[in-house]
Amino acid sequence: MKLLIINGPNLNLLGKREKSIYGENSFEDYYSSLQEEFKAVDFEYYQSNVEGELINKLHEVGFSYDAIIMNAGAYTHTSIGIGDAIAGIETPVIEVHISNVYAREEYRHQSLMAKNCIGVIAGMGLNSYRLAIEQFIHLNK
Repeated sequence: MKLLIINGPNLNLLGKREKSIYGENSFEDYYSSLQEEFKAVDFEYYQSNVEGELINKLHEVGFSYDAIIMNAGAYTHTSIGIGDAIAGIETPVIEVHISNVYAREEYRHQSLMAKNCIGVIAGMGLNSYRLAIEQFIHLNK
């Protein structure tokens, strides 16, 4: 299974920013542990702070990969373009969030991507990604 994890703005600062919300670990360290745990998965990882680059990446892989896990960060709540890009591709997407966005500020309670994703996982820390991988493995049996 070919799976892409896409992280949006400020997620390159995991382990450095707002540790009480996002934890102590960098995503790169966590990603290495996922690769070790799920050896049968062909992983790719992409991160950008730029909305258009995230859309371009969805277009690039959205007809050839088996699965996409997307944490669009703040763009989740503001980007019609990312939601439209997910709607326009064939590869299934699971939206993930490290924090429980529904326990945070009101503006974080709306996702402009969710209706175009096969599911949403939020509030499980970095384990949100692992849960999404497990779901894709289950779906691809």
